[in-house]
Amino acid sequence: MQKEDYYARIEAPDMLDYGVYLQCDKLLACQKPLNGMVNGDELQFQIVHQVEELWMKLMAYSLVDVIGFMEERNTHRVVTLMGRVHRIMRMMTAQLDLLETMSPKEYQQIRLQLGNGSGQESPGFKFLLRMPPDLWHAFKANYLDAPGLTIADIYDGKYDHGDSYVVAEALVEYDELFQKFRANHMYLIQRSIGLGSKSLKGRPVELLQAGARHRFFPDLWDIRHEMTDGWSSQYGVVRDSISKHDAAE
Repeated sequence: MQKEDYYARIEAPDMLDYGVYLQCDKLLACQKPLNGMVNGDELQFQIVHQVEELWMKLMAYSLVDVIGFMEERNTHRVVTLMGRVHRIMRMMTAQLDLLETMSPKEYQQIRLQLGNGSGQESPGFKFLLRMPPDLWHAFKANYLDAPGLTIADIYDGKYDHGDSYVVAEALVEYDELFQKFRANHMYLIQRSIGLGSKSLKGRPVELLQAGARHRFFPDLWDIRHEMTDGWSSQYGVVRDSISKHDAAE
């Protein structure tokens, strides 16, 4: 069988009910024709980024439900759905590793196909960046203000590992995983084009590092060092060494 025959079967497989339900004909037509790829890695480049957009669509859809369940104080559903979101973030981060199988030269050939486009224009990513304020507002209104609690209460003063705490920790985990995704993306950029290069938008790639240091819910992070500083003031920053105490005995 010739290569073109293989390509024809890959791009237009036989369609039964399963393929019809998933609209595989449309799905498989979302990539450039196989015989029009600039190199052997362009297909994986398109598929990985298209799949990322699909995962982000599912993530956004789930986070909209999370906000609704927060407003109902349905903590079980909030935590369960946030667990789904966390898994999606981990999958998105892991699948970026596939792109590290490209050489820098092959990536440059693909990069020329983007025109003036870059990952900064990802519609799914841009939408997700707009959601944290809404998540925070729903959390604050229903898990802090409604029960009359502060962040210091749920983490320390009135700590009971209750609903407000577990929802806060679900938000922290989402924040952490999102920034890990950004950091992993930075390493991919460094491996592909280097951090000293300019993006297709003419912006230095180093500017993207600022995103990896950003926190969606800074109050939930700041409480940790505030508590540690408060505890330290009770017993002193410098304490007797355990090892010296044992040696004396």
